[in-house]
Amino acid sequence: MGDMPQNGPTNGADARAPLDVAIVGGGLIGVITALGLVHRGMRVTIYERGTKFQELGAAVGFPRVARECMKRLEPRILETLGRVTQRNLHEQVRYWDGFHPQTKQAAESEESSLLFEVPERDLAFWACLRSHLLLGMAELLPEGTARFGKRLVDYTDGEAASKVILRFGDGSTAEHDLLIGCDGIHSATRKLLLGPDHPAANPSYTHKKVFRGLAPFDGVVAALGNEKAHDYLSHLGPDAHMLSFPINNGTMGNIFFAIHDPGEWKDPSSMTALSTRDEVSAALESWGPHIREAVLLLPETLTMYGVFDMVDNPAPTYASGRVCIAGDAAHASSPFHGAGVGMGVEDALVLSELLGDVQSLPVAARPRSIPAAFQAYSAVRMERTRWLMQSSRDMGDILEWRYPATGRDSAKIKTEFEKRARKIWDFDVDGMVTDSKREYNGRRRE
Repeated sequence: MGDMPQNGPTNGADARAPLDVAIVGGGLIGVITALGLVHRGMRVTIYERGTKFQELGAAVGFPRVARECMKRLEPRILETLGRVTQRNLHEQVRYWDGFHPQTKQAAESEESSLLFEVPERDLAFWACLRSHLLLGMAELLPEGTARFGKRLVDYTDGEAASKVILRFGDGSTAEHDLLIGCDGIHSATRKLLLGPDHPAANPSYTHKKVFRGLAPFDGVVAALGNEKAHDYLSHLGPDAHMLSFPINNGTMGNIFFAIHDPGEWKDPSSMTALSTRDEVSAALESWGPHIREAVLLLPETLTMYGVFDMVDNPAPTYASGRVCIAGDAAHASSPFHGAGVGMGVEDALVLSELLGDVQSLPVAARPRSIPAAFQAYSAVRMERTRWLMQSSRDMGDILEWRYPATGRDSAKIKTEFEKRARKIWDFDVDGMVTDSKREYNGRRRE
């Protein structure tokens, strides 16, 4: 017997009945998408393979354009972010030389170690712990929205069928009007949509490995100095870079080390591996004393994250029939622009707006209109998200002095960074929604 969703009316014969949506994946984008759809009167069920809502990784940041999308999706999403966020109170976001300074005094000197700075009003990131935001948003979902322990193994989307049938690892099934896969970089939905042997079924290793830590704030002050500890900043150097910023109302510091890896990742089926602080220390042993001291804030045993993305084999489409993929499931990128999750929020807004239009149609017309909506979404989101994937990978090399066009030249790095970042900042959300609806209406008439 199939799993029957609980939230919302069920009279399928009523032309005013809500769309019945399945979302696979209960991470940030799955829940944000669900809230956008529920806000527009749809009936949503989230199928999450885990036993509860949980997010891997520590901190996440949202630029202004993502927050604009949040407000349009469901104002309470932005309100929730506002309650858990740590905002940068400085007027500039600064990028420092982490390699050359030989003393901590030199490391704190703007004259000797500051490479360049960018106005904070341009970046305007709101940062928070992933888990705090996810759990806060989950509280906004209607009761009964989530089904845990549900691992998608197959779906059927036949033209003759009125519903998409989902099959799960526990043997259960469920039927819905449509399916949105928000199940991350190793998306089962993407593998099913494209086929398990498709080149884009699996992500590729970017040759970057990441080490994250949450440190007591006084430790960050001791390592980097009081002013730097209170700021959002990056330290650049050969084959590695470090990002740090305060969280939890300045009681903790988030530190993030990215290190170039010329080898291959040992187990592509897992993005994590056990490591030690000594591995980070060895990679940064010739860096400045402040960075070597910051490394000591990491625990002795820690998780190493392999950075994977979809650059080498991008998905040729984000939709097929009444099934689509969004967020990392569609266009996973490396974290070096800090905009990957924001792109998923943009996806969620387009999907919510288009499916809101589908819901306004009589029930009998919806099965033919859902594919048009999903193809419009795919067409409108493809160029921007593919650009972000490649540019994020490039930024990893730029910050590590590995990008041929910039090298170690801080002026060139700043120019390249601003040129790329403005494509994220200066984005017309209204135009995106208008283009998607124009594309949808055109496809409906075909």
